[in-house]
Amino acid sequence: MARKPRIHLPGGLYHVVLRGNGGQDVFLTDADYCRFYLLLQEGTFRFGYRVHAFCLMANHIHLALQVGEIPLSGGMQNLSFRYTRWLNWREKSSGHLFQGRYKAVLVDGDTYLLELVRYIHLNPVRAGMVTKPEEYPWSGHRAYLGKEALPWLTAGWTLAQFGNSAAKARAAYLAFVSEGSGEGHRPDFHGSGVDSRLLGDDSFMEKCLACSEKRVRRVTPQQIQIS
Repeated sequence: MARKPRIHLPGGLYHVVLRGNGGQDVFLTDADYCRFYLLLQEGTFRFGYRVHAFCLMANHIHLALQVGEIPLSGGMQNLSFRYTRWLNWREKSSGHLFQGRYKAVLVDGDTYLLELVRYIHLNPVRAGMVTKPEEYPWSGHRAYLGKEALPWLTAGWTLAQFGNSAAKARAAYLAFVSEGSGEGHRPDFHGSGVDSRLLGDDSFMEKCLACSEKRVRRVTPQQIQIS
């Protein structure tokens, strides 16, 4: 069965998952995580997407990305290609690093952004790696709490939903995340609905599907900007 085309919604929020090919690790050293940070940061300028949340696990990656006018595919192709090239160069290897094409679910941000941020940042807790998400160094959670600075992470909008001052917002955000610590796998965030590309109510899905029927400009190699 042919794959359905990806839906591009300007301003849309996507839950993106990239997995290592055959379950292999995609991060081997701290330098690899830092390189991925750098590529994400560059992507916010080149492709105009915003990173609302992220979690880099050893063999897979979770991102909450909000796109602008450039479709998600442009930024993701650039990100995966450049990171693969980096790791192959450093390890003196070759071949595919990631498993097939990335998974992306277009999520109704008005309804699900807060839950998606929490879900992504709790990934290491669900995996049994840490007891609290702030103990895991390679996610956006610590930056949300003000424990590290990641200027390319768009934490302000989410935190603003929890309070007017930074201190109150962070405390309320932390309480919100803690409330979800017992939450298990969320199939809806991984495309378990009627349309695996979408998560939202009927009106949101109708808007997205109407958008997909419009002709989307094809991303060219020049726009991907691999170098």
